[in-house]
Amino acid sequence: MNKLWVLLTIVGPIFAAITACAQTSENVDVRAGIQHDAFERLLKKYVNDRGLVNYGAWKKDAADLFALDEYLKQFAAKIDTPAQGNEKAASLVNAYNAFMLRWILANYPTESVWSLKDSFTAKRNEIGGRKVSLDDIEHRALQPLISYRAHSVLVCAARSCPPLQQFAYTSNKFEEQDDRAYRAWLAREDLNKFLPNEKKVQISSVFKWFKQDFEKAGGLPKILGRYAPQSVREFAASGNYAIKYFPYNWGLNDQGSHGRNYSRTQLFFNIFK
Repeated sequence: MNKLWVLLTIVGPIFAAITACAQTSENVDVRAGIQHDAFERLLKKYVNDRGLVNYGAWKKDAADLFALDEYLKQFAAKIDTPAQGNEKAASLVNAYNAFMLRWILANYPTESVWSLKDSFTAKRNEIGGRKVSLDDIEHRALQPLISYRAHSVLVCAARSCPPLQQFAYTSNKFEEQDDRAYRAWLAREDLNKFLPNEKKVQISSVFKWFKQDFEKAGGLPKILGRYAPQSVREFAASGNYAIKYFPYNWGLNDQGSHGRNYSRTQLFFNIFK
């Protein structure tokens, strides 16, 4: 997550053009055959139905920290046979989310991912025998591979992120799981709100930051109409409404108290410290 993307949440669209050339990440491949059962067990244990994580309990459980580390070791080996298509997408989504969880756990308690140094840009995550950043995984691997579909499944440890799901993504179910993540995200009225009587929608800033990806997929009304709750799906697909964007809450997605009161002022100082 480039700092300039986050700056959009604070000072507005004047920086939008700059972000297009701000990425310095590189492509990422992943080996075939990675097993995700252990990660799913951990998600079911520590993530609730709102996508919030019990970081406090997880950090105290040495066996489950070890289990997460052992899962992540699968990504580290040099690649003999690279994963392709949905297998690559599923593995890289899980890698992004698992590396992010491990980073937060290593630094917990914290109020925000932005309270930590270079969370998105540091090449600290080992995949395929080399170190890569979370931005590498997102912008140079998953966006080119699955475009707008990446935006419902990558969870950046913030309260305004699409909710972290209680399952690991798999190659044979990836498209179905991605759809499920989109529906869960758009059903959350604190993250996306549809108001037919007022002819307006208020949606996540993600839809603004990555507008080009949604336009390539047929436009925002098409995507909203596909995944919005059934009761407002026809309205969402019509495009006959004004669009506003929720301010992005970068407070930690913690089941406990951390991140609940994280402010935009704190965000500003964290970005430029």
